[in-house]
Amino acid sequence: MSISLRMRIFLTFFSAAVASSTLVAVALYIGFLRAAEEGHAAGFLFAGVLSFFGLLAVSTGVWRFFDEYVARPIEHIASNVRACAHADVKSSIDMHKARFLGDLAPAVHAVTGHLSKVSDGADQIVAAETSRLMAEKAHLALLLTEIPVAIILVSPTNQIMLYDGQAADVLGQVHVPRLSASIFDYFNEIDLRSGLDQLSENRTEVVLEVRGSGGRLSFELRLKKLHKTPGYMILVDDTHARIAPEAARPLIFDFDLSEHETEHAIENRPIKGLNFVVFDTETTGLMPNKDEIVQVGAVRVVKGRIVPGESVNQLANPGRSIPRASTKVHGITDSMVAGAPDVSAVVSGLHAFARESVLVAHNAPFDMAFLHRHEKTSGLIWDHPLLDTVLLSAVLFGDTEVHTLDALCERLDIRIDPDLRHTALGDAQATAEALCKMLPILEGKGFETFGDVIQETRKHGRLLKDLN
Repeated sequence: MSISLRMRIFLTFFSAAVASSTLVAVALYIGFLRAAEEGHAAGFLFAGVLSFFGLLAVSTGVWRFFDEYVARPIEHIASNVRACAHADVKSSIDMHKARFLGDLAPAVHAVTGHLSKVSDGADQIVAAETSRLMAEKAHLALLLTEIPVAIILVSPTNQIMLYDGQAADVLGQVHVPRLSASIFDYFNEIDLRSGLDQLSENRTEVVLEVRGSGGRLSFELRLKKLHKTPGYMILVDDTHARIAPEAARPLIFDFDLSEHETEHAIENRPIKGLNFVVFDTETTGLMPNKDEIVQVGAVRVVKGRIVPGESVNQLANPGRSIPRASTKVHGITDSMVAGAPDVSAVVSGLHAFARESVLVAHNAPFDMAFLHRHEKTSGLIWDHPLLDTVLLSAVLFGDTEVHTLDALCERLDIRIDPDLRHTALGDAQATAEALCKMLPILEGKGFETFGDVIQETRKHGRLLKDLN
């Protein structure tokens, strides 16, 4: 026979009342017996102390019962409903954990299941329209690739808001292309500004020689002023740049950057509008003061989505042998890193890739400790804003849940290819996918700005340890 939730709560409090009354009665009786031997005052005092500790024990028992069978299951259900509502994650409510809540868990499961069906129907419509738009985008990208010119569109604030496959090849000669990055990260600012200063109402196109930001390369650029859209266009003729004709990278764009962005302290900026670089490292061991990096992987997340083609996957020569125990974890051997760049060069490359972005990692203190070791030798300071997906998981799903990367991905319905697990890029990709699903859930809980999120994560700092 099934007992209703209201009846279960009544029986719980009734049992607590009976236990408390029985405890007080026993305490008074023992006090009465003690009063006959030591006096009335001593008897009443003993009965009072015994009653106090007895009632405290009953209250503690009731609290532990409600924490285990009511509070935690409700938190579990709430976090799963938010994940389903905001991140399109299929409901995974633990019915056994919520068994004391009567019909609540099955009812919520039914609602989320219905929501998933409705969402699937809407997704089919969206998928059809998206497929059409992607076909048009692919056609546009193909047309642009046929034109022997690399095209880069730049916002009024000098951020890259579009580049085609050929432009990716040009930008890649300096370092990894990055949507929303400053154009001055790739072309010398003084050279480029001299050309921009020449653009006017009467002169809408300028051709000039511009050095790469590292000073090693030189490009002949054609700058064109955009008339109906704010910003400007950069064209690079294939006769003046080493453009690979077989370049097949997608057309990358974000036209929201064409709107002038006001300067806000990052604490006040919307969390979903930030640029993130999600990274991971593989190392020779677990001691940042003794061990060294052997691989770095990173991907970029812009406006809540992973940008295809913008990634780092680089082996590093640690200058020492890699222990067999570590090789068993990440599969990297001494022969694989023998011809790789040294760690300082790899770390410097990651620093350039992460410029003007929020760094994100799973158990970030571990990875950051290795990066900070190279600050003196590289002359680079790792002062980027930092988010930890361990802490984000705790904010969304509670301290009592498991917050390993595998557990988080399972909770968010993310599949990690077993062959890519414990590779730097594979783990970075999985963490980035988790971040993209957690961002809308954070907004759904009312944490809309970066400052809101950081303030909340600080409440869970004690959870940080090596969870990789």
